[in-house]
Amino acid sequence: MKRHNNRQQQAPKKEHRHPGLSVDVRNGNVEKAIRVLKKKLQEDGLFNELREREYHMTKGEKGRRDRAAGRRRQAKALQKRMDEKGY
Repeated sequence: MKRHNNRQQQAPKKEHRHPGLSVDVRNGNVEKAIRVLKKKLQEDGLFNELREREYHMTKGEKGRRDRAAGRRRQAKALQKRMDEKGY
């Protein structure tokens, strides 16, 4: 005979994007710690996300922005290839 557990299953916890982001202040050098923190946040993409959330963007605007970013990436890759390989 099987026993059924009457407890409700818990939903999995959402993972935070910035779990435990921390910076050590060494020798009381707060300015350097702030620079390190800003660099970590920049690499994580937090500033870009905040900039995107600042204003509402329509679907068309998002598409235009994404296509423009793709064109920039393609031009950058072409320029890199021209510099390195000559074609």
